[in-house]
Amino acid sequence: MRVFNGMNISASALTAQRFRMDVISSNMANAETTRANFVNGEWQPYRRKMVDLSPTTGRFDSYLNKAMKNSGSPGEGVRVSRVVEDQTPFKMVYNPDHPDANEEGYVAMPNVDPLKEMVDFMSATRSYEANITAFNATKGMLMKALEIGK
Repeated sequence: MRVFNGMNISASALTAQRFRMDVISSNMANAETTRANFVNGEWQPYRRKMVDLSPTTGRFDSYLNKAMKNSGSPGEGVRVSRVVEDQTPFKMVYNPDHPDANEEGYVAMPNVDPLKEMVDFMSATRSYEANITAFNATKGMLMKALEIGK
């Protein structure tokens, strides 16, 4: 196991969770955007985006086998594998005075649920904080190891 492996794993998780918070912030900022994409000659509302995270290398079973054999590091961290759009239907809101209202007076609003976004944001924040704690614990252990030589 490398000396800084724990710090590298925590750093990759910090980067991924920060990106996740940025995407959630973008969703919240566009919760009322009715003209985000121009598709087939018509404006489409903003579509909620979600972040998929995956291990940096390999699959879970390979990590499990490595950990069970005590051969080196069981993992190398996490990365953002892709950003996907939520395909749930848009919310139809009755507002006949809105410039984007259809013939019946309904406006297609983004599929962003502020409550769901806040829960996701809290989850990302807690994960970020937990990784800072792990990073600092690793740093503390390395500092103590350096003091042994004094």
